[in-house]
Amino acid sequence: MNIHEYQAKGLLREFGVPVPDGYPVLKAEDAEAVARQLRGPVWVVKSQIHAGGRGKGKFKEKAAGDKGGVRLASSVEEASAFVREMLGQTLVTAQTGPAGKQVNRVYIEDGSAIASEFYLSMLVDRDTSRVAFVVSTEGGMNIEEVAHDNPEKIRTFSVDPATGIMPLHGRTVAETLGLTGDLARQAEDLAAKLYRAFVEEDMAMLEINPLVVTKDGKLRCLDAKVSFDDNALFRHPDLFKLRDETEEDAKEIEASKYDLAYIALDGTIGCMVNGAGLAMATLDIIKLYGEEPANFLDVGGGASEEKVTAAFKIITADPQVKGILVNIFGGIMKCDVIARGVIAAVKTVGLEVPLVVRLEGTNVEEGKQIIRSSGLNVIPADDLDDAAQKIVAAVRGA
Repeated sequence: MNIHEYQAKGLLREFGVPVPDGYPVLKAEDAEAVARQLRGPVWVVKSQIHAGGRGKGKFKEKAAGDKGGVRLASSVEEASAFVREMLGQTLVTAQTGPAGKQVNRVYIEDGSAIASEFYLSMLVDRDTSRVAFVVSTEGGMNIEEVAHDNPEKIRTFSVDPATGIMPLHGRTVAETLGLTGDLARQAEDLAAKLYRAFVEEDMAMLEINPLVVTKDGKLRCLDAKVSFDDNALFRHPDLFKLRDETEEDAKEIEASKYDLAYIALDGTIGCMVNGAGLAMATLDIIKLYGEEPANFLDVGGGASEEKVTAAFKIITADPQVKGILVNIFGGIMKCDVIARGVIAAVKTVGLEVPLVVRLEGTNVEEGKQIIRSSGLNVIPADDLDDAAQKIVAAVRGA
C-alpha cells in the first residue's frame, strides 16, 4: 500500500524525523487559509499523486498552466492560485504513463533554503533478508539514471537484525555524503529514526529524495515516499485510514477483497494462473508469441470456487481484454475447483472473448470433463506452449 507525501511526512514526524511544516488542501476554497498557517516567505505547492517526477510533469489541461506539479510561490495569494490550478486536473509524469493521474489533493509546505541535496532510501534486501540503506550524493535526480551512469556514486549497506541500527550505520551515511561535525551527528540520529519508523510500521520502501542540508546547517527530508508491506497491514489498522483508493486501479481494489494477487497491465490477454512463478512464465510466453498480457493474476494455491469466480469476473470487467488464458497446475489447488469456478463465472457474466484453458495436476481429468460437458465455447490446451499459441491466434483472429 502506498500513501501520499504529506501522509508519509506526518508519519515520519511522529518518529522525530525533521520535515518541513506543511498542510494538505482538499478544497480550493481552503487554500488561502492553509497557506496563511505557514511562515513563508516561500511556499512550496505540491500535487499529491502516487507517482514520481511531479516537478517535471505536465498538466493535460491548459487551465493548470505549464509549470509542473511542484511549484514555488512567493506569496499566500500565489500559493492559493497554484492550488486552484492543480486541483481536479490531470498530471502526466514519467511514472503515470500518458493517461496521467487526477490531482485530488495538494500539499502546501514551508520552503527551505537549500545548500546541498542528497538521496537516501531504505528497502528490504531480498538477497540478505535485511533492511538496507541506499545512499547517494546525487539527490534530486532519478536514482535509476545515477545507477546506470554513475554507479560508484551509490552506496548500499544493510543492517543486521540481531543488532538493529547502530551508530556505525549513521556514520556510514555521513561518510558517504561527506558530512562532518554536527551534520554527521544529525545523520546518525536521522538514520536511527528512519530505521525505527521503517521496522515498527512494516514499511516495504522508504525514499527521501531529496534529503537536504539547509543553509543554516540542518538536515531535512524535503520529500518522502512510503509503501507498506501488504502482508503486515493487519498489524496496523490505523494505516488503512491513509489509503487513497482513487489512486488505485478499481480492479486491484476488488481483487484485494478476495485476497487475490492482481496487477493491471496494458495488454489484451487476461491471465488467471495459480502460483507467482507460473504466472510470470505465462506472461513471458504470451510476449514471446507477440502479444501483451492484460494483467498478472495469481489465485493462490488453495483458492475456493468463490475466489476463482471473483478472479474471472475481474478479468472480464477489463475492457482491454480480448482473450483469456487460464493456466492451472494443480497441486494444492485442484483442477476441478478451477473448472467449476470458471463455469460459474462465465454463466454469471457471459463470455464474449476467446477462452483458452490449460489444466494439469490434481483432479485434471475431472476438471477437463467439467469444462467439456459445460457446453461453453472453451478452447482446450495440452501444455503452456500450446495454450499461449492458441490464445494469441484466437485474439488475432477475433
